[in-house]
Amino acid sequence: MAELADPVVIGTITAPHGVRGTVRVRPAGEGRHLREGVAPVVGGRRRRIREARRTPKGFLVDLEGVPDRSQAEELRGEDLLLDRSELDAPGEDEFYVADLIGLRAVDEEGRELGEVGETFPTPAHEVLVIRGRKSVLYVPFTREHVPEVDPGARMIVVRPPEE
Repeated sequence: MAELADPVVIGTITAPHGVRGTVRVRPAGEGRHLREGVAPVVGGRRRRIREARRTPKGFLVDLEGVPDRSQAEELRGEDLLLDRSELDAPGEDEFYVADLIGLRAVDEEGRELGEVGETFPTPAHEVLVIRGRKSVLYVPFTREHVPEVDPGARMIVVRPPEE
């Protein structure tokens, strides 16, 4: 079993594709780490990506050691994990989705809205699920709706969408 000090999900296998062991992967974020030569931990062991192709429904990925559809099917639902030290450094004003989980969310006046409990992708952008004491907000992760992210203060400023 491969151990990672600080694991980060780069994608999730959603289904096998074809008969040669290719898997369909839903990326976490834009999928920049789903590329040839990267070796994520999948199903408890390192598996080098031999080829990755972007499609409208995610990525098609060929992994070392997955030669056929039955082995690809066994990996359905498995995350592809890299250690944080293996990730490309995010650019300015870029954030890894996993780093947003647990941040405190406040509105522009500083009123507490809750905490980012999870995220999910849509075709347009990532959506933050902010869980408050009595409510749940779904906020598009765009500059319009999240004008400020301060990882050092473990906080984001949110402009909730109009109802």
